[in-house]
Amino acid sequence: MKIQVITLFPEMFDGVMNSSMMWKAQSQQVLDFSTLNLREFGIGPRHQVDDTPYGGGDGMLLKPEPLFAAVRRAKEIDPTAKVVLLTPRGERWKQSVAQSWSEFNHGLIFICGRYEGYDERIVELVDHQVRIGDYVLTGGELAAMVVIDSVVRLLPGVLGGEASAAIESFSDGQTLEFPQYTKPANYDGRVVPDVLISGHHGEIAKWRAENSFPVKD
Repeated sequence: MKIQVITLFPEMFDGVMNSSMMWKAQSQQVLDFSTLNLREFGIGPRHQVDDTPYGGGDGMLLKPEPLFAAVRRAKEIDPTAKVVLLTPRGERWKQSVAQSWSEFNHGLIFICGRYEGYDERIVELVDHQVRIGDYVLTGGELAAMVVIDSVVRLLPGVLGGEASAAIESFSDGQTLEFPQYTKPANYDGRVVPDVLISGHHGEIAKWRAENSFPVKD
């Protein structure tokens, strides 16, 4: 999967995308990740990317020209890619959506907003609008990292286990994972449930189903 991110702060992605499963996905060539610095598409000698809003009000808005130019460049790199805008008015991100996106046969282009927001005209280029929760962040970068991580980890071969993604939290939209334990069986008087060390797979599956935590809204 090819993923491009349009951002004023590409350095924010270095640690996340070069660690753990994101690094593994790239090293195995399951993921082709890159950033486009919005500042490079800015206007004039100062590479201006923002301006005051028409009608007045506090804050600055990202200008349309740099955003349109950056999306055009990203589309030149990957013509079939879909454009994703991180915005509070977008669809709330869910595990079921992450699963469906991991099965896409096209790339993704993420637009990370900053300041007070963006010129509304950019929306005409957008295929998906997404929010990761009902709160406001300083910019779209952290939200983009969350969405990318949740999708990429589901790509074939990234997690390593065939059943890893199928049985984890939110997979069925109703329950979280069950309590899990590892060695030692007795830690300072705190013991692992007998059924889990019984070797009886049917009873273990039943216990896990009965003890899965419900999803809280």
